[in-house]
Amino acid sequence: MRSSTPVERRIDERARRFLAAAPANGAKAKLTEFTVFGLKQGWACIFGAALLAVLMAARLWYPDGAGLARNDFLTVAAVVIQILMVAFKLETLRELRVIVLFHLVGTVMELFKTDMGSWSYGAEGVLRIGAVPLFSGFMYAAVGSYMVRVYRLFDLRFAAYPRRWVTAVLAAAIYANFFTHHYIWDLRRVLLAAVVLIFGACVMHFRVFRREFRMPLVVSFLLVALFIWLAENIATWSGAWLYPSQVDGWHPVGLEKLVAWFLLMIISVVLVAWVYKPRPPEPEKAGRREVRPAGHR
Repeated sequence: MRSSTPVERRIDERARRFLAAAPANGAKAKLTEFTVFGLKQGWACIFGAALLAVLMAARLWYPDGAGLARNDFLTVAAVVIQILMVAFKLETLRELRVIVLFHLVGTVMELFKTDMGSWSYGAEGVLRIGAVPLFSGFMYAAVGSYMVRVYRLFDLRFAAYPRRWVTAVLAAAIYANFFTHHYIWDLRRVLLAAVVLIFGACVMHFRVFRREFRMPLVVSFLLVALFIWLAENIATWSGAWLYPSQVDGWHPVGLEKLVAWFLLMIISVVLVAWVYKPRPPEPEKAGRREVRPAGHR
């Protein structure tokens, strides 16, 4: 794994020894690839999964009369999770830079959106900026953590990746539209078309165990956006925040939010590209899908 942490290298070595005897072809080989894919995805989601677990636990069991307000508890818990991620070398300091940037970008948008009434948080607690509890930024940081981790866990490479300055301009326009659509035209349809135009030809190559797979990058944006939408439903059910239509009773978040998360994927990709420059597929791998495990000749 590229730029993996010491903990991940030890896990990877043990996993490869365990799977060394796994068949290279047939149904069992496909099952092995699928299992490893799921385990790697789960490992990439560890920050977000831990944060969601805390949100759900606080919803179910946090006492109403506790001396520490629930929102403040969530903030303290999120800080502890982040510290543990670095202390136990589950994230590198290099990755922490982009995760902090996700946090800042998200918090700025939270301040504006809550002021505009797009969604709201409970009023309890002192660890907040205006109406925004500080744990909210960690939810964006969780997305950043997933993005940087999945990038190296699957050794992502990209064929026909657009110029980074073009993607940066697009990401800036998307971010700006989240603010400006409250005052002028909402350009999300134009931006969606621009995403398809700019990223439409890009194909993502990723390695699971022995095999290398391919997927259109736009499809991966949609799949990750769907995953975040599901997590958002859990977070709103837990009362982390509420949309105006949920104040009188919780119901699933509307599918229109998928568009917002899809567009946010572009911002995420640009921020991750700041840490890991997108690389093309290796020439010797371009014409084949079988990849030998590391350490084998």
